[in-house]
Amino acid sequence: MPAVHRPGLRINARVTISESELSWRFSRSSGPGGQGVNTTSSRAELVWDAASSAALSPQQRERLLTHLSGRLVGGVLTITASEHREQLRNRDAARARLATVVADALRPPPPTRRPTKPSRGAEERRLKAKKHRTDVKQLRRPPHD
Repeated sequence: MPAVHRPGLRINARVTISESELSWRFSRSSGPGGQGVNTTSSRAELVWDAASSAALSPQQRERLLTHLSGRLVGGVLTITASEHREQLRNRDAARARLATVVADALRPPPPTRRPTKPSRGAEERRLKAKKHRTDVKQLRRPPHD
């Protein structure tokens, strides 16, 4: 059910997922809510087919599918929100969570770490701290006759 007041889900400056690519499912939520919990469908599931999305370039799609491989089922990403008692707030929470997950997956990997060795001062401080801990533990032992 596309919302007319929302043009799409903005992920970052380059990616906006169209509302037509998002589908919703609603069900009864568990947890607090009194008698209303048994009658209202406040739990929201947001479903997005990432594998065939037109919002992503081929490189972005590859990065997303690789990064989210454990969460995707057949290339489809499902986000569930049931922490609020109102369906509208759960819908907003699911949209925000989807935007965060996709933005994190599209972020380029950090540069590889150049291996370095500790400075001489750092090595001396580490060895001094180890010696101090050894001395403290030696003092805790019973006297050796």
